[in-house]
Amino acid sequence: MPPAPPLIALRDAAVTFGGKPLFSGITLTLGKGERVALVGANGSGKSTILKTLAGIVELDGGVRFVQPGTRIGYLMQNPDLSGGGTVADFVAKAVPGLETDDYRVLRVLDHLDLAPDRDTATLSGGEGRRAALAHALVAEPEILLLDEPTNHLDLPTIEWLEQELAQFQGGILMISHDRTFLNALSKRVLWLDRGRMFEMDGSFAGFEEWSAGIMSQEAAEARRLEKKIEQEEYWMARGVTARRSRNEGRRRGLLALRKQRAEQLRAIGRAKLELGEAVQGGQLVVEAEKITKNFTRPDGSVRVIAKDFSTRIQRGDRIGIIGPNGAGKTTLIKMLTGDLAPDTGNIKLGTNVTRLYLDQKRESFDLDKTLWQTLASGGGDSIVAQGRSRHVVAYLRDFLFDEKQATMPVRALSGGERARLLLAKLFAQPANLIILDEPTNDLDMDTLDLLQDVLGDFDGTVIVVSHDRDFLDRLATSIIAVEGDGVVEEYPGGYSDYLDQRRVAERHAVEAKPKSSLKPAAAAPTAERWSSKDQRALDQVADRMTTLEAEIKTIETALADPNLYARDPGKFEKASALLAAKRDELEAAELKWLELEERRANLEG
Repeated sequence: MPPAPPLIALRDAAVTFGGKPLFSGITLTLGKGERVALVGANGSGKSTILKTLAGIVELDGGVRFVQPGTRIGYLMQNPDLSGGGTVADFVAKAVPGLETDDYRVLRVLDHLDLAPDRDTATLSGGEGRRAALAHALVAEPEILLLDEPTNHLDLPTIEWLEQELAQFQGGILMISHDRTFLNALSKRVLWLDRGRMFEMDGSFAGFEEWSAGIMSQEAAEARRLEKKIEQEEYWMARGVTARRSRNEGRRRGLLALRKQRAEQLRAIGRAKLELGEAVQGGQLVVEAEKITKNFTRPDGSVRVIAKDFSTRIQRGDRIGIIGPNGAGKTTLIKMLTGDLAPDTGNIKLGTNVTRLYLDQKRESFDLDKTLWQTLASGGGDSIVAQGRSRHVVAYLRDFLFDEKQATMPVRALSGGERARLLLAKLFAQPANLIILDEPTNDLDMDTLDLLQDVLGDFDGTVIVVSHDRDFLDRLATSIIAVEGDGVVEEYPGGYSDYLDQRRVAERHAVEAKPKSSLKPAAAAPTAERWSSKDQRALDQVADRMTTLEAEIKTIETALADPNLYARDPGKFEKASALLAAKRDELEAAELKWLELEERRANLEG
């Protein structure tokens, strides 16, 4: 049977921006039931492609095709709610003749936690995006174009949205920085890179390996042709290929930190925090013992934020805080940092704690100042970042800026570049405690990876409120879940570990309930244990990794010779191929090590 014709398509599409081509020759199709992720660097034109498909932006070249009668739902990053009226009025406009009290309107608004009678003029930016998402979903379109749909949504709402989209019968084209969201939904990936479109069949989970292969092949071809390395190859060096091995190394360290954090939490449970115990070397950051916080609502009812919650946060911890909107995450942070006293219980702050706080509103820049002036506001050509003097240009390179951009005005930067500049300015300030409130909103994947790198290398303590599950899995040593109704619990590990521990706790709770009928008890399964054979396998993999790392370093040193290619092209090619093979072997060994180490930690923990 031939494939169904596309419902919407672009053929040889081209768009210019500021007199320069943004992209050209782009062809894509979207049909019923397809789940397609559109990815690419910030400023590459992803949102523009959605706007052309939605009919908002005209093509400068090529053709847009839409099957007659096809209903299109479009969620833009910055929705326009200036028309006034209630939220229900705005949402109902998606379907001519739809009543504001129709069950479809009320159902989607309930899941998105929006009151139907709210005036759209009173909505915050995040609430406005949720209203726009409701507008896109309620029309029951045949094509959904979603630009960062998870921004400003809490985790329960994101999970509800994933379930809704999984059951959606139409076609979906989605832009998102939320890797977990893309992994769960995508069946095809379109990669917009330097004005070109690449296509991969399969889930976004395979994107990094696939795109790294393309970039490695392009870099090898550039070397063979003795071309000058272009600016884009700087992104290659800082991008997927380098990031994968760096992240695997950081992941090994994170596993060790999580094990340490689990031991700390067990100690807290046994010792009841032992307030007054001597703390050496400024290791203690925050100590909380059985803190409780309530608020009385105007109607006289009591809202419980936390009840008898205890924790000890030490230097080097990376604490992720999750929970539904309105559960009290910000209130908990204020208590832990001493800005708000608990009703009962004790809070003890460590000595010489210097903190930085990044809230959801972010910081506004003087758009006429250059990047250099923004960072070195007192003049000169250097800044002090994390206790070290750095040249401004060298410091900007750490945040993926080219040296030519140092003297550009801030107004010339894209949204993602401004986010990177904000991070650069933030981390240039002295601090040993960084608090981030929803830092991943509106960041592209490159900036997200950069943020993970910077936080992973930070030698202080991090407390982060986030809805990005992948971000928490890569960063957090423990998760504090603010569940509502005073229930606050801490779980060692990342978000996935939190889910696993929740499932185990729920299963145990069910098993503990009295049974209505007596049946012979089944023999308990033999507990799996970490064996000497397992330990030998782990040691062998670790030894092999050490050997491979040394071999790779030797080959890289040889290839660093600038005259090698001119002197012996054949030797250069063989060394390059051997380096690629050794790196692949090292990556496989690292993944095996991680698998064994996680198994050991689970069995012994």
